[in-house]
Amino acid sequence: MAEPPPARVCVAAIAGAFGVRGEARVKSFTAEPEAFASYGPLETEDGARRFDARITRPVSGGFAARLSGVATREQAEALKGLRLYAARDRLPALDEDEFYHADLIGVEVFDTGGASLGRVRAVQNFGAGDVIEVVGAGRPVLLLPFTRAAVPTIDLSARRIVADPPEEIGAPEDDAEDEAASR
Repeated sequence: MAEPPPARVCVAAIAGAFGVRGEARVKSFTAEPEAFASYGPLETEDGARRFDARITRPVSGGFAARLSGVATREQAEALKGLRLYAARDRLPALDEDEFYHADLIGVEVFDTGGASLGRVRAVQNFGAGDVIEVVGAGRPVLLLPFTRAAVPTIDLSARRIVADPPEEIGAPEDDAEDEAASR
């Protein structure tokens, strides 16, 4: 039976304090970067703290924001590293070919021949587009560009992804075969 999607989605992270009046520097993970503030109240990962956020200005790498209950620079600095989550029902509806990264984590990935490549551990973006990080038992980490060519099928209801790794990346089994052949 398929797992239900997470009830909350990470929409931002606190990168530290901004200025001396209690503003926090916030890095947004939303498609529309300033939208994270409208999905509140935002919660910490453990759900122990809740914040209403109000963006005060854009800053390098994100936004300066006022968070409810945070009045001093020291309080804002103490929040550094916290990820902020929004309730899924507060987020906008997705188009057919859009996915929340949180929904992809843990989904099993198969190659086009049906062999398991592992499970999605993370979705990264190093500046050139999204990359899914796939880990499998005894295999090296596989980084796949999150494009229709490399990931042609995503079936979240079945918790299954079909991937067609680009030739220059190769599937983990191909790497093992190449290594054995070179000995």
